[in-house]
Amino acid sequence: MTAVAKVDNAQVTSSMRKVALTALAGTSIEWYDFFLYATAAALVFPSAFFPESSPTIGLILSFGTFAFGFIARPLGGVLFGHFGDRVGRKKTLVIALVMMGVASTLIGLLPTYATIGIAAPIFLSLLRFAQGLAIGGQWGGAMLLVTESAPADQRGHYGAYAQAGAPVGVILANLAFIIISATVSEDFFMTWGWRIPFLVSVVLIGISMYIQLNMEDTEAFKELEALRQQRLTAKGEKETVARRSPVIEALVKYPKRIALAAGAFLSIQVTFYILIGFILAYGSDPNGAAMSRDDMLIAVLLASALQVPAQFWASGYSDRHGRRGIFMLGAVLTGIWGFALFPLVDTGNFWLIVLGITGGLVFLGMMYGPQAAFFTELFSTEVRYSGASLGYQIGAILGGAFAPTIATILWTEYDIVWVSAYIALASVLALISVMMLTETYQTNLNEAS
Repeated sequence: MTAVAKVDNAQVTSSMRKVALTALAGTSIEWYDFFLYATAAALVFPSAFFPESSPTIGLILSFGTFAFGFIARPLGGVLFGHFGDRVGRKKTLVIALVMMGVASTLIGLLPTYATIGIAAPIFLSLLRFAQGLAIGGQWGGAMLLVTESAPADQRGHYGAYAQAGAPVGVILANLAFIIISATVSEDFFMTWGWRIPFLVSVVLIGISMYIQLNMEDTEAFKELEALRQQRLTAKGEKETVARRSPVIEALVKYPKRIALAAGAFLSIQVTFYILIGFILAYGSDPNGAAMSRDDMLIAVLLASALQVPAQFWASGYSDRHGRRGIFMLGAVLTGIWGFALFPLVDTGNFWLIVLGITGGLVFLGMMYGPQAAFFTELFSTEVRYSGASLGYQIGAILGGAFAPTIATILWTEYDIVWVSAYIALASVLALISVMMLTETYQTNLNEAS
């Protein structure tokens, strides 16, 4: 290799590292905000916003507001997907990050039921809806900013930085609650302490400004824009009237791929939100393992920390051997592990609980790590933001929106084994969906069809 080639490679690596770490920072804080709500919904919101309900009904209602964020996610995917394919990945990502920062900060300032009555849970639901809109737009922007910029043989690896934002967000959210819980009294925590982690979300606005001022859009989008300008010059302004929304184009061009991408995401979503949300309520239930709130938060934190390297390993493997095989293996292992999870939690042994949660998160990480590259490669540049976001967010609402609520009902009305069966069913549907998709890892992103 010549000296010039070495310099060029070093510059590419340095540039990609900057893009990847910026995407990791942005997505980590974005997911921190989104998951912060899941933790608060399990531990704080039932008493703060639904005090007149029984503990079980309050928990179900609290998880119901949690679902509002998922209902908004496909709408966010449509809205931000449209502009992401029209005006660029970077600008759209910045708007999504600002929206999340504002919504999360306002949750931290929201009066409870004791202060403003029924208006409190209504406002809480509206702010959760805004969080959902933001997360619906954020994923596509961050994921494409990384994968469209990466070398063809490293899309999985660099895409894993955007995907790592999810477990890192869980770690940050749980750590925030653990620190606050350990430094203030229980009464202060339930009244004011829980608000502090939400107020910290204002930092996301600063990250948004950094991306706006220091990052460029992807080469794939720049090439698309140049092609559009050539067409306008050749055919005149009338062409702009005839162009359909990128969202409509994606639905017309790739209906099967969008549906199968959504199906592939089911196992990840169902299992993930059971492991980071429902498990907190189940593990601290006085009739079961009766672990402390902080012990359960630490268990999820440790498991999430181990999920990160698992995702990077799986993503690197997918660069060399393909996306589908590792994705399908993850679905199979996740479905099987669902039946080991709750017996391990029921032991009441802290380290066995960590093992149970870690197994679930590591196995779903084998799917979630390569997913950014996989979904990127399924769609062509002009509709990639819209197509990937639609598949991701439809899968999110079908799999994650009501997972904690469904799990709570199955647990309280039937038996915990039915929650394991629920995880297994989602894994089977994901496995079938990926089997029906073609391999993508050698796709040229500028020629995807």
